[in-house]
Amino acid sequence: MKLFSCIILSCMLLQSLPTAFANEQEVDRIAAIVDSGVVLKSEVEEVVKRVKRNAVAQGQSLPSDDVLRVQALDRLINTSLQMQMADRMGLQISDSQLDQTIQSIASGEGMTLEQFRQQVVAEEGSYQTFRERLREEITTNEVLRNSVQRRIYISPQEVESLLRVMQEQGATNEQYNIGHILIGLPSQATTDDIDSARDRAEAVLKLLKEGSDFRQQALTSSSGSRALEGGDMGWMNINEMPTLFAEAIRDKRRGDLIGPLRSGAGFHILTIFDIRGENVTEIQEVRARHVLIRPSIILSEERARETLARFGREFRNGNADFAAFAKEHSEDPGSRNNGGDLGWADPEIYVPEFRDTLRRLDIDELSEPFRTQHGWHIVQLLDRRSVDATAENQREQIYRMIFNRRFNEETSNFLRELRDEAYVEVVE
Repeated sequence: MKLFSCIILSCMLLQSLPTAFANEQEVDRIAAIVDSGVVLKSEVEEVVKRVKRNAVAQGQSLPSDDVLRVQALDRLINTSLQMQMADRMGLQISDSQLDQTIQSIASGEGMTLEQFRQQVVAEEGSYQTFRERLREEITTNEVLRNSVQRRIYISPQEVESLLRVMQEQGATNEQYNIGHILIGLPSQATTDDIDSARDRAEAVLKLLKEGSDFRQQALTSSSGSRALEGGDMGWMNINEMPTLFAEAIRDKRRGDLIGPLRSGAGFHILTIFDIRGENVTEIQEVRARHVLIRPSIILSEERARETLARFGREFRNGNADFAAFAKEHSEDPGSRNNGGDLGWADPEIYVPEFRDTLRRLDIDELSEPFRTQHGWHIVQLLDRRSVDATAENQREQIYRMIFNRRFNEETSNFLRELRDEAYVEVVE
């Protein structure tokens, strides 16, 4: 009887299975396998929606959704590879660091945190999704910074040489808003690969000359890192651009089409969206002092923040000495022995959170504790001054120009190498 009962029960279960399977619904699908991770179809669609939403706000036309999906998937594959590298590096962005960054963004927009949150919800639907996307963006930027910075060396002779050239040419501080389309090549390109890419580049250039919108062609055809932004590389001084671009862009006018230009990455087509002058003869410097405390396994984020908050309260009440506290507690080796004094500096040299905090402070005002990628800080603004753009300041500016140019070049190389060394399978 027990055996008979089991058989009956099994039959009943088998009869019910088709109904159960019929009621199943597809929740998501894998769009690509990327080393030890995956990119989901829903992630691709979310990027496409965001690009379309931004395009509507800017009155920009777009190619088909299929083209946008290809570009979105390519961007997400690169992001996945960088996030996996961040895991291997042990790089994590804490909630407190994320909150501090969002607070800085809100302040920069002239909004309270609650007003900013409401705007995000109105525009994007989910504040939590925005937070995680921002966390991902900060993480990938840190991966690039850590991985690319070590590849760059700039000698004093390079700085002096460029300074002499700029002085001889009477160089201005003109900045260019560049559009970029890349028809990419594989790392081990054959003659056929090169010929095919050249033909595609010429075809795109022909369309542009016939009046096709550059940003739409970038979205449709470019394999560059800024394809989803319509190829917009932002504002750059000519000395910050990749050397190949700088030489081609010189003496060109707004709206000119340039290229195709051949490099190891492929064939480049450029345009100048806009040009602006920046004839600044003075720069604003600040003098500040700070204390840095780095969280660790032993010292929690909250305890690091509270240590600085407690010192801040005591300092404002006249019961604590800044220099003595910095010498005892600060983990910034460059300023610790000077009582936290950072000396005079252009605030642009500091990380964004530190720079933006200094901008909001009055002279002698002490900040609340805030988080950067380096740890928890408290900073006091000691003074501000305007200084002439002397030769020394020019050297610093030239160093940053060369660094930015090299960083852009090496970032492209790094991402291409990362992709070439990875296992990537796009799932149809």
